[in-house]
Amino acid sequence: MDTGSKMTARLMLAVGGAVLGSLQFGYNTGVINAPQKVIEDFYNRTWLYRYQEPISPATLTTLWSLSVAIFSVGGMIGSFSVGLFVNRFGRRNSMLMSNILAFVSAVLMGFSKMAFSFEMLILGRFIIGLYSGLTTGFVPMYVGEVSPTALRGALGTFHQLGIVLGILIAQVFGLDLIMGNDSLWPLLLGFIFVPALLQCIILPFAPESPRFLLINRNEENKAKSVLKKLRGTTDVSSDLQEMKEESRQMMREKKVTIMELFRSPMYRQPILIAIVLQLSQQLSGINAVFYYSTSIFEKSGVEQPVYATIGSGVVNTAFTVVSLFVVERAGRRTLHLIGLAGMAGCAILMTIALTLLDQMPWMSYLSIVAIFGFVAFFEIGPGPIPWFIVAELFSQGPRPAAFAVAGLSNWTSNFIVGMGFQYIEQLCGSYVFIIFTVLLVLFFIFTYFKVPETKGRTFDEIASGFRQGGGGQSDKTPDEFHSLGADSQ
Repeated sequence: MDTGSKMTARLMLAVGGAVLGSLQFGYNTGVINAPQKVIEDFYNRTWLYRYQEPISPATLTTLWSLSVAIFSVGGMIGSFSVGLFVNRFGRRNSMLMSNILAFVSAVLMGFSKMAFSFEMLILGRFIIGLYSGLTTGFVPMYVGEVSPTALRGALGTFHQLGIVLGILIAQVFGLDLIMGNDSLWPLLLGFIFVPALLQCIILPFAPESPRFLLINRNEENKAKSVLKKLRGTTDVSSDLQEMKEESRQMMREKKVTIMELFRSPMYRQPILIAIVLQLSQQLSGINAVFYYSTSIFEKSGVEQPVYATIGSGVVNTAFTVVSLFVVERAGRRTLHLIGLAGMAGCAILMTIALTLLDQMPWMSYLSIVAIFGFVAFFEIGPGPIPWFIVAELFSQGPRPAAFAVAGLSNWTSNFIVGMGFQYIEQLCGSYVFIIFTVLLVLFFIFTYFKVPETKGRTFDEIASGFRQGGGGQSDKTPDEFHSLGADSQ
């Protein structure tokens, strides 16, 4: 639609305000790695202060693992609670309200050292996990619903860009000479106060989702007014018509619960696709690289591994920007397939490099190239696409439930990789990435045969594809697969 390809100031404000939540998620994913040693020293000193004896290595490992993993537990609970908020309070207001959690977490973590309380730090990690879980539902949903069809993929990528920028900022701030030291680490963890405050200032000027206003609240005039501001034009009849059609379709469906997504033949295929794409993001091995990149670089013989880790963060961000520009040209399915295939190739290279490192020291350079390549291919496909394709696969009715299920799948697999990678790596040594290679090949096969293209299509086209039992079956032509794409802007 012609009104749909214009980037307006109001649309940029709405997307920019929302993705501050994505930045928080990324920041808190990456922030805990760099100051590990100084925080473990704090745990030891606190234990000594309380019990007049040093902490045992086993207890320290348990406390540290809990500090890292409790974030994912909060994320699981938060992601599953998305539906409780978005339909009751609206998309924008839900994002605003969730900042209460960020403020509480910032205070708990920022003052944990002063209070000699590692419990405050762990509780703060859990609460910011809750916030991040909610964010992984709120942000892609809101961005998808305010974006015009022609820009939906590019703007949807901003969620992932926010996440990788957050990770990069955390890596830089976590350097010993900035905030990753004994005196300033509480400030490093409490810094989340700043983006939360910024979001509270910006979001009141951003509009509520016009789809929410029209379809959930039946406030057509408000929706029309919001659309005019977002699109920068007075003629928004085609957008309104599409939403009304979706609203009529919704009235014919009964309210969609999470169980209904799995029971109804109409939703079973899209929810399976949504879950597998989320798993393809987390079980690709990317979190293993993010969580343990410093130690991987150390094993590769890099003298300053922390700077190599920041280098991978820069590559991460750069290729997310590349994805932003190509997603509307190449299409979602194509980019996802390229990303998965590229990552599988890099994982094989990494395995070869780490295995032959002792015999050939120059292999350390190959392992760095492989890690950078792995990260780059991730950001071309499996990084950004699973988040916004969920919004595209579902209409207004089932969308909150679908986001809850997809988010829970993402966070659960994140938790499993975070907890299990160290043990699997001890068992498999340099062959650990072979496991991820096998998974990447399986995800490639699934995507090739089951995932339709969603670029530039409305919900009606998508839904009809699923109603005909088409989903991703081979009796459909590629053009028909394109029809999967969503109304969900």
